[in-house]
Amino acid sequence: MIDHVRDLASVQDATERLLTAVAELDNASVAGPSRLPGWSRGHVLAHLSRNADALMNVLQGRPMYVSAEARNADIEDGAGRPVHDQLTDLRQSAARLQALGDVPADWSRTVELRNGVTDSAARLPFRRWGEVELHHVDLGIGYELEDLPAEFTEREIEFLAKRFEGHRDVPATRLGTVDGRTWSTGGGAPGGPVAVEGPAADLLGWLAGRRDGSALTVRGGALPKLPAL
Repeated sequence: MIDHVRDLASVQDATERLLTAVAELDNASVAGPSRLPGWSRGHVLAHLSRNADALMNVLQGRPMYVSAEARNADIEDGAGRPVHDQLTDLRQSAARLQALGDVPADWSRTVELRNGVTDSAARLPFRRWGEVELHHVDLGIGYELEDLPAEFTEREIEFLAKRFEGHRDVPATRLGTVDGRTWSTGGGAPGGPVAVEGPAADLLGWLAGRRDGSALTVRGGALPKLPAL
């Protein structure tokens, strides 16, 4: 069962780690490239701030973003700000989302995100946790997939495995970590089953599009090409 209260606490912890790390950067570092193609670190931080506001929209029954164009424009507009402004925005937007999460509500209700995707309101804190943790890694400032909380890594692997379950471009695939945890995904494309195994951080990195999978062991076929998230 999803525990949105516990996940909100995890979001807060992850946000504090991020804020502490970003506070060590200077303006030139924030303007420098992130690990995401075409995005500076400022783009990543602006996205995180606007994502907090977007999830507030979802929880309050409004569209997540006015439009894809407006989303992209907001990120672009915020990307070039100095580190102090980035920190202030990130801290304040996170606090607004946290405050809304503390308001009594029907967390079992279904909400709509982007592109017609729906989910339980109770899962939104976990989705936000993923945004904060993975984009912290994307900044390329010393926080790596191996540094992620073990609980998050395991749950995010499970979340992504379910996301690709039955996907028409992914053959039946068995996922496994070196310590024996297993998941299944894909199944909509011919072929398989393919077994993909390795350290949890590398498995998550491949599923999340952060690593190429070269550190994984593959049996039964080629490493599946995953669709973009």
